[in-house]
Amino acid sequence: MQVHQILRSKPKATIITVQPGSSVADAARLLAERRIGAVIVSKDGRSPLGILSERDIVRDLGRRGAICLGEKVEALMTRNVISCAPDENTDDVLEKMTAGRFRHMPVMDGDGMVGIISIGDVVAARLSELAMEKSALEGMIMGN
Repeated sequence: MQVHQILRSKPKATIITVQPGSSVADAARLLAERRIGAVIVSKDGRSPLGILSERDIVRDLGRRGAICLGEKVEALMTRNVISCAPDENTDDVLEKMTAGRFRHMPVMDGDGMVGIISIGDVVAARLSELAMEKSALEGMIMGN
């Protein structure tokens, strides 16, 4: 399965971004309100400057306390954003996520961001694919 198939199956929604000058508290509030695990940091909504995850926030809270909530997201965000392309294979995406130990990845088409996928999206797609393969094999065995 390819990434664009996952994006097609997701509810049509805009990519949630925050400005680099937003506070960490505002980003945390957005994550909670939208029930998402990461937000893209971008000035224009199309070009990612970084990504801020709930893990990033919790890690800094544990290390420095609530003072980090008043800082700008650009201070905590991961700057080296690993992305994928719409035509990329989901197995390759899972490998990148596992190797990098992250759970969210922007999908880039050229220089523009066209979506974001989570490890949950990729695992669900893979499980669906395996279920279809199982059903096809059962049909072959049973002569259907």
